[in-house]
Amino acid sequence: MRIDGRKNDELRAVDIQRGPMEYAAGCVIISTGNTKVLCSASIDERVPGFLSGSGQGWITAEYSMLPGSTIPRTSRENRRRGRSQEIQRLIGRSLRAGADLSKLGERTVTIDCDVLQADGGTRTASITGGYVALHFAIQELVVKGVLPNTLMLKNVAATSIGTSGDQVLLDLCYEEDATAGADFNVVMAEGGEFIEIQGGAEQSTFDRATLEKVLDLGEIGIEKLFTLQNKMIRDI
Repeated sequence: MRIDGRKNDELRAVDIQRGPMEYAAGCVIISTGNTKVLCSASIDERVPGFLSGSGQGWITAEYSMLPGSTIPRTSRENRRRGRSQEIQRLIGRSLRAGADLSKLGERTVTIDCDVLQADGGTRTASITGGYVALHFAIQELVVKGVLPNTLMLKNVAATSIGTSGDQVLLDLCYEEDATAGADFNVVMAEGGEFIEIQGGAEQSTFDRATLEKVLDLGEIGIEKLFTLQNKMIRDI
């Protein structure tokens, strides 16, 4: 039995709600267990210099853990700090992988992911919630007549998996993550395509059979996340 009573292949309770930021093009708060992340999307009518004149758009991300999101208090981070920079790059490239940027035009969508409360899986929650915020931003461009539809997007979601002894566990809370023998982050696009697999041994090595279980559990969890994303998008 896991710390919180879940089965090995069971996600924590996931909830996605429309966020409070009136001036963001898209905004949601995603909760995965006790982890809560505010994801907002802003649109800028220009692109980075290397894309100027290309007709292609860009999606980027910023990530931060807010003071009070952990015990003890987290210092207000500089966004260039190593861990935050690595995570925001993961979020950005994951969301770009699910988008046809040639259909966005020369504009940039920035996804801001601010961790309100951290209990493991903040980067994967940021990707899953970030996609919904991105979808709402693109939907706003459709409403304004700038884009014809939202078909340039493919759902993107992510979850964590870890090992404990000979067990493989889906969607780790902080205590499980801190004691995992090996841990992984899996990012997928709807349709069964993998975008990124991060992972490595923390306290013990793992074999190929374990890696196969990790990918299988990742697919199980992420399919459920796609369903939740689509319900949120339909209900608004």
